[in-house]
Amino acid sequence: MATKIPEEINLHQQSAYLTLKYPEASYDLSAEYLRVHSPSAEVTGHGPGQEKLQIGKENVSIQSIVPVGNYAVQIVYDDGHDTGIYSWEYLYELGCEHAERWGRYLQKLKEAGYERVKQ
Repeated sequence: MATKIPEEINLHQQSAYLTLKYPEASYDLSAEYLRVHSPSAEVTGHGPGQEKLQIGKENVSIQSIVPVGNYAVQIVYDDGHDTGIYSWEYLYELGCEHAERWGRYLQKLKEAGYERVKQ
């Protein structure tokens, strides 16, 4: 399968969303969603079963997006997180699987006894 590279990436800083446009689809992904699904070790851990639930990221914003070669972008967040390298494949997965991943994340927060507070 060919790598899905977005035709456009638009950062909407005011609303804290990133829009990824592909020939067949467009995905609006919130900064919170992207932050809590960062591919960094801080979020994923160093192996299966070591994932760390990210709490309190409701109001996080994206400060910048930095290209990484021809294969990825690094997203810099206003909470200081900047170690996640989002490959084109992973960004496409995050768009395609948004509903399922977001639902699982909200369920995990609920199970942890955390109530989201969006400003």
